[in-house]
Amino acid sequence: MPLRAAPAQTMQQLPLEIAPPPEPTLENFIPGANAEALARVSALADGRLDERLVYLWGIPGSGRSHLLHAAARTAAGRLPLVIADDVGTLDAEAAQALFMAINTAREGRGAVLAAGDAPPAQLALRPDLASRLGWGLVYQLQPLSDEHKAAWLSAEAARRGLQLGEGVIEYLLTRLPRDLPSLAALVALLDRYSLARKRQITLPLVREFLQANAR
Repeated sequence: MPLRAAPAQTMQQLPLEIAPPPEPTLENFIPGANAEALARVSALADGRLDERLVYLWGIPGSGRSHLLHAAARTAAGRLPLVIADDVGTLDAEAAQALFMAINTAREGRGAVLAAGDAPPAQLALRPDLASRLGWGLVYQLQPLSDEHKAAWLSAEAARRGLQLGEGVIEYLLTRLPRDLPSLAALVALLDRYSLARKRQITLPLVREFLQANAR
């Protein structure tokens, strides 16, 4: 269900300080079935991984960009780490730069962490680059289960100092988009809405919010 921000007159009542989404880190990535991929990305960023190329792929919302941003922020610096996201959309110049970076990494003079929405052989890339992306470790990131998403919602609410009423998490997961970016945006909007009305986040408030913001 598409959502819109609260009307202007409501926004004027809101506190100025609303907790922003946390920066992506390797520590706040919820691995679910992706624990091995997380461990390899962490080792690559720390310079502890013997393999110098890791490629991640999965559907939108599976955590590819989170891991890439987190690795870029925590790279140890012992080896230059090249990061490439959405490789299937690279233009010719960027594709050539990635091609050269992979060759350099294979010679032991750097490392590459790349990601896309399909396995290397299915990417719309020139064949020599697609084949090189398959030379290293390749991981398909699996979507989180509802159990893991529920745990994440609880943790995100706690981080914001919110208490979610009984049944709220189940309601959100069964009626709305369930990828983490959408859920994070929704929790932020509910945070604002509940603060403006000085009410806890209960099922009636969630239903009221969704009805008010439905197009």
